[in-house]
Amino acid sequence: MKSRITIGLVGDFDDSVPAHRGIPLALKHAEEQAEIDINYEWVPTEEVLSVSRVNIFDGVWCVPASPYRSMEGALLAIRYARESMTPFLGTCGGFQHAIIEYARNVLGWQDADHAETAAKSSRLVIAPLACELVEAEDVVRLFPGTRIAHAYGTLQTSEGYRCRYGLNPEFQSTVLSSALKASADDRNGEIRAVELDGHPFFVATLFQPERAALQNRPAPIVEAFTRACL
Repeated sequence: MKSRITIGLVGDFDDSVPAHRGIPLALKHAEEQAEIDINYEWVPTEEVLSVSRVNIFDGVWCVPASPYRSMEGALLAIRYARESMTPFLGTCGGFQHAIIEYARNVLGWQDADHAETAAKSSRLVIAPLACELVEAEDVVRLFPGTRIAHAYGTLQTSEGYRCRYGLNPEFQSTVLSSALKASADDRNGEIRAVELDGHPFFVATLFQPERAALQNRPAPIVEAFTRACL
C-alpha cells in the first residue's frame, strides 16, 4: 500500500498564474516518481488566522503570486513550518516571505518588510531586483553540499522566473549569517535560493521550479520536498 501525504499550498490561487497551473503537474510527477499518494489543498492566505489551519498538513508550500491577500497569514504559515520542523518549500513569493519571516521572528527585525507593499519601510529586506526576471529563464548555480544541489544532482540548472523582487544586498550578510544559508545564486552572485540548517527540510527558491512541469519536465526540488513530507 502506498504512503499518503497531504500538502498545504499557502497562497491565493489564480488560474491565470502559470506557476499555479504548474504546481499540480509537478506534484503529479513527484507522486509517480516517489510512488506515493500526494493530496494537496489550496489555503488562501486570509484563512491562516492560527496554526490550526496549517498543522493538519505533512508539508507546507508557500507558493508564487504575491503580494498575498494576507501577508500575516503567509508569515504565520511559514513560522509554523519553521518552528514545528514541518517540511517547507517556498517558491518566488514564498522565498521572499520566508526571508521576511526569518528577519522578523529570528533576527528580531520587526520592521523587516517588502518593497512591493511597504516601500517606505526602514528595513526593506526584500527589494527590487537589479534586473527584473519576468517570464525569464536564467542559469542558477547550486552550492555544493546543499539540499537543493543533492536534489538536482548537479551544480547548475536553468530555471524560470516571474519576479521583480529579491533579497536586498544591503541586509544579505546579516540575514544569511546564522542558520539561514544561501544555497544557490546566479552568474552575478545574486542569491536565488536559501536553506535552513537544523531543519528536516526548509528550502526557498526565488525561481519557480514548478514551471518545469508545464514543459513536461521534472522539478527535482519539488520531488525532494514531497519525499521529506513522508
